[in-house]
Amino acid sequence: MPRRIIDLSVTVDTSTKSPPSTDLKVELTEFHRGPGFWQSSAVSQGLHTGSHADSSLHCFPGGEKMADVSLDRVIGSALVIDCTAVAANEPVTLGHVEPHADRLRPGDIVLLQTGWTDRMWGKFPEFFTESPFLDVEAARWLAARPIKAIGFDFFEEYCARLPAFTSEDFIVHRILLEKGIILMEGLTNLAALPCERVDFFGPFYKIAGTEGAGARFFAMV
Repeated sequence: MPRRIIDLSVTVDTSTKSPPSTDLKVELTEFHRGPGFWQSSAVSQGLHTGSHADSSLHCFPGGEKMADVSLDRVIGSALVIDCTAVAANEPVTLGHVEPHADRLRPGDIVLLQTGWTDRMWGKFPEFFTESPFLDVEAARWLAARPIKAIGFDFFEEYCARLPAFTSEDFIVHRILLEKGIILMEGLTNLAALPCERVDFFGPFYKIAGTEGAGARFFAMV
């Protein structure tokens, strides 16, 4: 049977905001030159805007840079874990992830599906401040599994809703990134996947020296 591509990436425009840690907007400038039509665009945005990937340099000095992350760490077999019963401001807990232990394989990618991005993308800051979040106990359980990447269709840190948070409050990031697990944020459309295991692709923009990079997430089914 022919395979089809399912896009799992959000669209970014000039109304898109980055997480509250920087709260940056996307700035887009178009350049034109005549006499015929010719357009070249420039964009200014935080590297943690929209669909993107994080490496350990995000939380640890001397950590791995995104340009040094091999593509095989964001491409491969992915297990989709259904967390759609989780509502706004509620945690994804150990009870959601642990029942899938017998279906996890070494080298897997895990995709946590709540449907939050499908409902709330473009509504800022509520997308971040009212999002479901990953419970610390669940994060530690996932970090102990032999997985290489985790994708979220919600903002996984509880601290996003706090009025004055620090880098030390990014507990989930630190737990997972310390184990070398690549974080992939800004997934959407996971409900379109026809089964719980898919071939997943998360290629990202290669910029030297950075801890994050914009990505285009998709699955082939």
